[in-house]
Amino acid sequence: MGRTGRLIRTAAIVSAVLAVPFLVIWHEQAWWWVEVHTGTVNESGPYYGFFSGFGSDIGEVAIIGGLVAIVRKHNCHVHNCWRIGRHPVEGTPYVVCRRHHPEGHLTAEKVKEG
Repeated sequence: MGRTGRLIRTAAIVSAVLAVPFLVIWHEQAWWWVEVHTGTVNESGPYYGFFSGFGSDIGEVAIIGGLVAIVRKHNCHVHNCWRIGRHPVEGTPYVVCRRHHPEGHLTAEKVKEG
């Protein structure tokens, strides 16, 4: 493990050691903060605050996750290329964009020949 890994591991251990006494001593205040900010405090009914506030973001996270999945599936398989991959490379499972296809671009001359 390199120096960065040791530094991250040490920071995580120190954070955990400092967080445990805080949560033991101020458990009620810390939990109250979580309840207020997630909207689970009984405002006008059970979980009304949750679905009106924090819980309504669940659908937004699902939409963003779906868009990320679509981009990852349909973009060019060449590293750091964000173009849409439409052209399969023969003999491989990869799909690449017009720029990275090994057979080159379709030109007017190729259309006339074919």
